[in-house]
Amino acid sequence: MTTNNTQFVSKLPDIGVSIFSEMTLLANQYNALNLSQGFPEFDTPEYIKGRINHYIKEGMNQYAPSPGLPKLQNAIASLIKNNYQVDINPTQQVTVTSGATEALFVAIQTIVKPGDEVIVFDPAYDSYQPAVTLAGGKTVHIQLNYPRYRVDWQQVQQKITSRTRAIIINTPHNPTGTVLSSDDLAQLSKLVESHNLYLISDEVYEHITFETPHISALQIASLRERAFVIASFGKTYHCTGWKLGYCIAPPALSSEFRKIHQYVTFSSFTPAQAAIADMIEQHPEHVNTLSEFYQQKRDYLIGALNNSRFKILPCQGTYFLLLDYTAISNINDREFCNWLTKEHGVAAIPMSVFNQSNQCDNVIRLCFAKNSDTLKLAAEKLCQL
Repeated sequence: MTTNNTQFVSKLPDIGVSIFSEMTLLANQYNALNLSQGFPEFDTPEYIKGRINHYIKEGMNQYAPSPGLPKLQNAIASLIKNNYQVDINPTQQVTVTSGATEALFVAIQTIVKPGDEVIVFDPAYDSYQPAVTLAGGKTVHIQLNYPRYRVDWQQVQQKITSRTRAIIINTPHNPTGTVLSSDDLAQLSKLVESHNLYLISDEVYEHITFETPHISALQIASLRERAFVIASFGKTYHCTGWKLGYCIAPPALSSEFRKIHQYVTFSSFTPAQAAIADMIEQHPEHVNTLSEFYQQKRDYLIGALNNSRFKILPCQGTYFLLLDYTAISNINDREFCNWLTKEHGVAAIPMSVFNQSNQCDNVIRLCFAKNSDTLKLAAEKLCQL
């Protein structure tokens, strides 16, 4: 009998269970209201459910073409034209993916080589760094500071080196709820052009903005030529469990993207692709009313928390609201979220987990993509603190 004494070495030694899974498990354990994980509590529109059932019954249950059903690619191109007045080639530029997370992973693998650096902004969505690490690259973190969480473009310029390959932006931004302005995009464009960089633009909350409109990287010609723009149907149509998103990139970049995509998922859920194509074509008003729908929820939660001891930070987009708990406690945010879940029945996300430095600003994130009864009960509990 032989034994293998080779010690296994993890490719991601510092990565454990995600904070979203951790807090959801804790919420379930203590029967708490789960305002931590970012998923809608309400159901997918009836029209889409009817269409997916139709296509399943009709036998559309086999592989779709790897880049996506042509029907959906065309619908996405129409959506982009209507929203951003930009023409894209659906066959050459649109790739349907199994959620935005797959699109982000594949885009990173497409352009990042060992030794490359990728600039990310903290607090950052937690999938960026692991994907860069697996590609052999290194993330360079730039901290966005409380309470405005705005990008300092001079600092970005200082962080760019000969090894910098790409910049990842997220607008509207999860978890801070900020939205990049036209001036932000102009300064980003200058840096990307002058240093010959690629851009990965995470725009999954593109249709959920409030007082500040969303500007897509697709609307800036110099960015459009070197960007992977990533979106999510899960966020737009309240169907996060379907795991369907897409990536738009120039033809040459899309070709390289698809080489990797075909070996990650090959293709995505066929009947869902057909159902969402129908939704885009037949019910364009859904996208146009999404901001108003979520603004009502944001405003309801803010109003319900006005008499609390929390300081409410501005929210320009996404379905997340940040609360500063300094007036309530001086413990760190992870301890505060655990205490809040166990003792007061509301689960939230600590902001420090999105920072490489674990910088703690005594701020937590709540998801307001919930029914009114849930938001009302959560606010009542929070106002008691």
